[in-house]
Amino acid sequence: MKFEIDKKTGSIIAGAAVIAFLLGTGLNHNREDGWGFGMMGMHNSSNSGFSANDIMFAQMMIPHHQQAVEMSDLALATSTNPKILALAKQIRDAQAPEISQMKKWLTSAGTSLMGAHGMTMDGMLTDSEIATLKASKGNEFDRLFLSGMIGHHEGALTMVSMIVNSDNAEARTLAKNIKVSQSAEIAMMKEYLATLTK
Repeated sequence: MKFEIDKKTGSIIAGAAVIAFLLGTGLNHNREDGWGFGMMGMHNSSNSGFSANDIMFAQMMIPHHQQAVEMSDLALATSTNPKILALAKQIRDAQAPEISQMKKWLTSAGTSLMGAHGMTMDGMLTDSEIATLKASKGNEFDRLFLSGMIGHHEGALTMVSMIVNSDNAEARTLAKNIKVSQSAEIAMMKEYLATLTK
């Protein structure tokens, strides 16, 4: 079963609720009728201390963060705007260590880095949008980078609701850090974008 999350409407909460319901029904990932999720982390990972939600969040947020790092590296190589360059470095330096941290969660839980839950990540740029960003230069690049990253961050804030009340202290701390840092960056990027579009 595939759960699609519309990045325009931010339907991750509804998707998480559906999954929570399905978890409650005791679905097994080994089922042959196609309803299983095929993800080892769907059960509570008591040995690692990370719950099914923690595991699913990490499996979704790792590629989400990886795209933000990719976009930031692209900005560092393309933009000549000091504010954009500083912002891109800040985003990369914050999210790269978080990727490593979440990979450790999955390793400790004995599950794969990529789950088979079929969910898409809120706020992710499409391949076409990434290609357009790569092809742009100057102020056009800066505008596309900022607008894309604002949506990307807003998607992360929606996704982080999955673990904000986690029983795991490390997961809760990561949720708080993402919420605080990315909320501040969204405000900063909106100010930059308003200046560029005048």
